[in-house]
Amino acid sequence: MANYDAYVICTSPRSGSTLLCSLLAATGVAGKPDSHFHQPSIDDWIAEYRLAPAAGASEPEILGAIFRAAIAEGRGGTSIFGLRLQRHSFDYFTGKLAVLYPGRSNDVQRFEAAFGRTLFIHLTRPDKVDQAVSYVKAQQTGLWHVAPDGTELERLSAPREPVYDSARLRACFETMTAYDHQWEAWFKQQGIEPLRLSYDALSDDPVGTLRRVLDRLGLDPEIANGVELGVRKLADATNRDWVKRLRSELETA
Repeated sequence: MANYDAYVICTSPRSGSTLLCSLLAATGVAGKPDSHFHQPSIDDWIAEYRLAPAAGASEPEILGAIFRAAIAEGRGGTSIFGLRLQRHSFDYFTGKLAVLYPGRSNDVQRFEAAFGRTLFIHLTRPDKVDQAVSYVKAQQTGLWHVAPDGTELERLSAPREPVYDSARLRACFETMTAYDHQWEAWFKQQGIEPLRLSYDALSDDPVGTLRRVLDRLGLDPEIANGVELGVRKLADATNRDWVKRLRSELETA
């Protein structure tokens, strides 16, 4: 029997969460984790799950329908709900969770009221220069994820050549650093000791990292041995050049 009913991957962009989500989904026993509440907007959530709230429905009633739909999607036919939360929409999400469960005294109680026993996972990328470069380059090129064979999995805009943008990279570096600090502050405030995972460990040993998560969830870690990778790294010579330049700029600032 699993130790938890749900898990939440607390992260920020370009930290390896797409790889981790794909690995967990591929096990067939650990839900279908994704950013089920990605946009900070009830209207977007309604559209995402193709809901049609009744005229005059209250906000808690609408949220209840949204959460039921998200939980069904995030379980993926298993008994465990998987959710990825990014910092940019986190405050909005927890605000709506408070609307749905006004009688609970803190965020952890509200998460458990919504999802049951919940494991919090903090997935971070310690090298914020690498993370900033990866994010800005993906924004510029439009390409966010590719399969192991090079097939594009996620493209958000037409292809274009990346151009080094010092101001944008520095701003992204500061934002990603702040996101980590905000997660840590929330964990401390809520008395949470999350399962801590790093981008580097996940990248170097994805199966081993998956085994750790399955074991903590109370699932058979041996299931990880049959899982194939669904995405591959996009880093190339451009990334390496930008990382070198940005590090130099930050060191001399």
